[in-house]
Amino acid sequence: MDSSANSLINPDARMGLAGAQPGTAGAATAGAAGIDLGGTGGGGFATRFPGLPASLSQMRGNPRAPLIFAVAVLVAVIAGLILWSRAPDYKVLYSNVSDQDGGAIVAALQQANVPYKFSDAGGAILVPADQVHEMRLRLASQGLPKSGSVGFELMDNQKFGISQFAEQVNYQRALEGELQRTIESISTVKTARVHLAIPKPTVFVRDREAPSASVLVNLYPGRMLDEGQVVAITHMVASAVPDLPVRNVTIIDQDGNLLTQAGANGSGLDATQLKYVQQIERNTQQRIDAILAPLFGSGNAHSQVSADIDFTKGEQTSENYGPNANAQQAAIRSQQTSTATEMTQSGAQGVPGALSNQPPQPASAPIVASANGASGVTTTPVSDRKDSTTNYELDKTVSHTEKATGGIKRLSVAVVVNYMRVVDAKGHATMQPVPADKLAQVTQLVKDAMGFDQARGDSVNVVNSAFTTIPDPDADLPWWRTKDMIALYKQIATYAGIGLVALFLYFAMVKPALRRAFPPPEPPAALPSPEEPVLDGLPAMAAIDAEEEEGTLVALESDKARYERNLEYARQIARQDPKIVATVVKSWVSDEH
Repeated sequence: MDSSANSLINPDARMGLAGAQPGTAGAATAGAAGIDLGGTGGGGFATRFPGLPASLSQMRGNPRAPLIFAVAVLVAVIAGLILWSRAPDYKVLYSNVSDQDGGAIVAALQQANVPYKFSDAGGAILVPADQVHEMRLRLASQGLPKSGSVGFELMDNQKFGISQFAEQVNYQRALEGELQRTIESISTVKTARVHLAIPKPTVFVRDREAPSASVLVNLYPGRMLDEGQVVAITHMVASAVPDLPVRNVTIIDQDGNLLTQAGANGSGLDATQLKYVQQIERNTQQRIDAILAPLFGSGNAHSQVSADIDFTKGEQTSENYGPNANAQQAAIRSQQTSTATEMTQSGAQGVPGALSNQPPQPASAPIVASANGASGVTTTPVSDRKDSTTNYELDKTVSHTEKATGGIKRLSVAVVVNYMRVVDAKGHATMQPVPADKLAQVTQLVKDAMGFDQARGDSVNVVNSAFTTIPDPDADLPWWRTKDMIALYKQIATYAGIGLVALFLYFAMVKPALRRAFPPPEPPAALPSPEEPVLDGLPAMAAIDAEEEEGTLVALESDKARYERNLEYARQIARQDPKIVATVVKSWVSDEH
């Protein structure tokens, strides 16, 4: 009877809802009357909530709707928690890019469906950490980010018939752009600007001028160029421009500080010399620490080295002449011998006169002298001179000495050694001073490791003292209270919270909805056993079935009365407004076709 009543009520309900147009009196009357659409009794859901639309009423009548809603909420909550726990770690893709390059990069990221966001200061573009390198390569293939300078690609599209002046200007712009790109590749330099002043070439030597260059470097915050890097940039620019001397290159930073000023460090040493001193000190210190580490353990011996290096330059040229060791074997350079003999002749005797002043006769020696020596003329030798000159090769030594720079003038080493850890028989550890004999051995080891030279004034000082260490706050904590374990606890708590929320949603929403949607089957009625008690001449089970059947009849009678009431109300509406009934019937006929 219940099914037949529903089939008779539903056409009237359709007539009251589908036939009434919104805003008409029939629709208002039907809605206010609260016709029971589902035959559920008690005035119906629309009677209790007349303002709800019919779709919600139908959803409310569907027993599976709460189940679907609960499952959807559970899935949404679990998915949200998992996404929240696995939120991507964003890292910097590019920073300090221009607005033009930033817009092009953002457009490329949107086209590639890559999530991005900006840093708090807005100076960097952030993407997920696992996509940083991939996006950099993809953006680099598209030429992003584009720098403001142009290089030699400016010469690729030269117009036909371009003037020599325009061609020279383009070449200079391209050269400046290439130098700018090269300088910006240094990790310390953020951006750079290069200006070249190249004079016009001339054939007259007296009118030639050397080119010059000016470089402006914009450094990253907190960084600076050391003198070695400044010298490297200066030589790089000078080598890239023909006939550009190094002294004509000027480098300044973004604050206007001149970086190419000579002697900027105030010590007279260039960066190479300072680096050489530091290298010697570091190498000596490493050797000392390496030989002391096995004796006292890592961190129980520290050393410092101070090196005095001689960077003076000197040249010396000398010539040394030494005597010949063996005169008999000496080499003769030249030899000269001369002999001179002077003879006199007896002249005329008597008083000088005209006849006596005769020129002397040529000297001649008589072949045979007279026996008594009374010949006519006699000669007597006056002087006889012999000269002999011999020049020998002398021993000669020519030496040219150039003194090497960077020699060690003096080394000073200071070593401090911690107390030794001594464990007694009971297992208690105490810190005790190092014995004197062992300190002497340490001093000798340090001298051998540093290359001790007493002649140049080297010094070594070894001190034994207890080290003052900063206690570790986590040293006395148990293992379950360390930072790593606390981080692990937080991670476990996150996943446990997700699991608890999922269990709460399941037991609070999903499981009750499942019970309402799929109720358990009723147990089959059992036959009365002969041992069951008899009530009013019937078994107990039969009495219970009789009560249930009586309740069913009462429910059917109430449904019939409700059906009669609804039918009478529909007839009343039909008598008051026949147009609505005609419209409903017309819609039914059209639906059947």
